[in-house]
Amino acid sequence: MSTLNADIQAVAALKEAAGSPWDAINPESAARMRAQNKFKTGLDIAKYTAGIMRRDMAEFDKDKTKYTQSLGCWHGFVGQQKLISIKKHFGTTERRYLYLSGWMVAALRSDFGPLPDQSMHEKTAVAGLVEELYTFLRQADARELGGLFRELDKAREAGDAAKEAEIQSQIDNHETHVVPIVADIDAGFGNAEATYLMAKQMIEAGACCLQIENQVADEKQCGHQDGKVTVPHNDFHAKLRALRYAFLELGVDDGLIVARTDSEGAGLTKEIAVVKEPGDQGDVYNSYLDVEEIDVADMNEGDVVFNRGGKLVRPKRLPSGLYQFRPGTGHERCVFDCIEAINAGADLLWIETAVPTVHEIKGMMDEVRKVHPDAKLVYNNSPSFNWTLNFRQQTYDAWVAEGKDVSAYDRDNLMSAEYDDSELSAVADERVKTFQADTSREANVFHHLITLPTYHTTALSVDNLAKEYFGEQGMLGYVAGVQRKEIRQGIACVKHQNMAGSDLGDDHKEYYAGENALKAGGAKNTSNQFS
Repeated sequence: MSTLNADIQAVAALKEAAGSPWDAINPESAARMRAQNKFKTGLDIAKYTAGIMRRDMAEFDKDKTKYTQSLGCWHGFVGQQKLISIKKHFGTTERRYLYLSGWMVAALRSDFGPLPDQSMHEKTAVAGLVEELYTFLRQADARELGGLFRELDKAREAGDAAKEAEIQSQIDNHETHVVPIVADIDAGFGNAEATYLMAKQMIEAGACCLQIENQVADEKQCGHQDGKVTVPHNDFHAKLRALRYAFLELGVDDGLIVARTDSEGAGLTKEIAVVKEPGDQGDVYNSYLDVEEIDVADMNEGDVVFNRGGKLVRPKRLPSGLYQFRPGTGHERCVFDCIEAINAGADLLWIETAVPTVHEIKGMMDEVRKVHPDAKLVYNNSPSFNWTLNFRQQTYDAWVAEGKDVSAYDRDNLMSAEYDDSELSAVADERVKTFQADTSREANVFHHLITLPTYHTTALSVDNLAKEYFGEQGMLGYVAGVQRKEIRQGIACVKHQNMAGSDLGDDHKEYYAGENALKAGGAKNTSNQFS
């Protein structure tokens, strides 16, 4: 028996027990409403989606072509439309997630207005966006099922048993739009207790996977900007444990933690790590500091010095009080960070790189996997990279190494449109196209995401519309540039009243008031022009 039919029977039993006051209650209507609200709480979602990610990770371990992907979404509607489009084009949401970017929360969701990616936005804004995304995804379920219920009723009225069976099968096997969210908790927004409290909010809103970075919380910078300051492993690992405790407290036992290291581009630290014995975590961390050997007589007032192998050394300190790492140690520190993060309970790793190159990512992950063979990476296919220029230059350099003639190209000017139809650009574009598959195979990248894509697509589409509508094209700028494309591409929100829930509301009105219901979807509804 299908879940829907089981619920019809269950509500029918309740109706019979309630007696005449429930005479107007239709068990099938109530069962349909239950089907349209599969997830009752955010914790239900977190538990469900954590299971999806764990299964996907196990499948990836067996087959490196089964990597997962996501796009960053800054509003519930954007996330909803993404998942509707995925189901339309691919028939399933399998291995396709959502990413919640702290950068976009700061830039687009703060009461202060646009802010830089420095953890200055309200802590609750992140959990609020998780909840908003899942509210819109659940509404997408309700809308899609509502359409199927209407088709089911039409098939019944027409006496078409075959069609009725087909629609019933679609209802019984309906795939939800609710997918995992990889959610950015920045550097934890304070100490470990603050991290735990914020994690609880995010998990309660539905997040099954939290991404945290090893920067100093009150000095946090975007991973693609300068001035990043990392913390010793003891500090970072305390926050990893805070996340785990939050998951365990709330019963999401298989919740996931992504440990992000910004060490590749971070040349500074705020603290000298505590060393309990030679060769421990703190000692290794301090070994990367840029120091100079001194005598006691060379010490200045207020100097910080420590013993290294029986010698007195003074770490180089900036006027800001921050300490410098030795140049060129970024890769080595990243590897060390990753190994120790997994030792501390992280499930997935995130390495920020200066440019997107397969060999660089592979090189670091090869070292990590010598210690942790199953270590899996989340990689940021960031819009901060100039992908076109980077891959054209990589192709150029590869051709030079192969002895190929590159005299037709100016390496410093490869972004120019004059090269768009060239052989070099075609090869570079193919490398971009296969980048995710290549890094998954070569560097064990389990999840690929683009942090800010919908920020950029919104700006691009608005620019095109503004140029046409306010220019010579007038109304044709909207009709040809937007609506006509929506209709021909089958974009669901061309019927924006339906997308906003008008038809769902009509269904409910009929449940509540029967034939007396005043519905919005009648003959005079202009949305009928899009049928």
